[in-house]
Amino acid sequence: MVELRYHAPYMEWAKTRPAPEFDLAGSNILACSLDDLPGAREALALDGANDTGYRPLMEAIAQRYGVHADRVTTGGGTAGANFFALAALLEPGDEVLVERPGYDPLLGAARLFNATTTRFERRFEDGYALDPDRVRHAMTPRTRVIVITTPHNPTGVVVDPAALDEVGRIAERQGATVIVDEVYKDATGDASPPAAARGEVFVTTSSLTKSYGLSSLRTGWVIASEAITYRARRARDVVDGTGSIVSERLAVVAFEHLDALLTRARTVLATNKALADAFLAAHPELQYVPSAGTIVFPRVRGVADATPFVERLMKEYRTAVGPGFFFDAPAHFRLGYGGDTNKIRAGLERLDRLLAAVHGSQGMRRSGDAGE
Repeated sequence: MVELRYHAPYMEWAKTRPAPEFDLAGSNILACSLDDLPGAREALALDGANDTGYRPLMEAIAQRYGVHADRVTTGGGTAGANFFALAALLEPGDEVLVERPGYDPLLGAARLFNATTTRFERRFEDGYALDPDRVRHAMTPRTRVIVITTPHNPTGVVVDPAALDEVGRIAERQGATVIVDEVYKDATGDASPPAAARGEVFVTTSSLTKSYGLSSLRTGWVIASEAITYRARRARDVVDGTGSIVSERLAVVAFEHLDALLTRARTVLATNKALADAFLAAHPELQYVPSAGTIVFPRVRGVADATPFVERLMKEYRTAVGPGFFFDAPAHFRLGYGGDTNKIRAGLERLDRLLAAVHGSQGMRRSGDAGE
């Protein structure tokens, strides 16, 4: 594998891995069809002004999240939004703090801007809680950005608001900014304002991808102060100029029906999460922290590296989960349950069969300590 300073190995794996029969590796809600968006066909058109963003879409985002449209920058999914936010905030040699376990495109994007990435721990033993003291101790005089995901990717754990506020105070004292990736938030039923509403030290990134089943639209956004928004929009000028007017028109239709889409998503998620929770409860050999959103991050008790288990699951049972080493936690695997219910059920059945086959055996590399 070619190593690049901006490499995101998980994303490369996700795009190039063999196609499973049952996919428990993804984190999207079951994809929508055009029939889930009344008026979508009528909205399709190739014209429209979107020089600094398609204004109807920016206003729809702003209205939904209680901010002014001048604080919104659109981008290609949350990945694009995170890229523009980092571009707005970083200079070469700056330092970015990123949580561990964590989502590797956040590291890759920071490195693309010649920033140094430093990690702070969200520990299994603490329920993956955000610990402001760990953030404080990881900071250096060069720290300019702190990146947090809530619900946390890969564990699905929601950040405590008081801890987030304290991280904001820590950042503000040093002149740093906190980017909060909230892409899974809406699916949890959390209707609280975006993190950016907590003060100008915070930037929110999100999209229609994970919580709404609309990944194919690639509609994401940054919510930030007007000063950061100006810089983020100028970053977009040199990346793709503008978004796709076709996607942005469809995204406006989606916002017109967002409550219905959320009801659909939460119905799917409630059914599938119940399946996943029951599965986990039935397997004491799996250790995990209860999660929200569309993912959970279990580990097999006593196993130091779950990679052989993950590979066997794919090879013999045609079922995929996300290898934990991509998230800096090789003892774990990421289990996604936002997709088609029948396929989730079937994938869990195959995971059950593999656990039955290996439980108590020496089929996987073991250690006395299954820590991070």
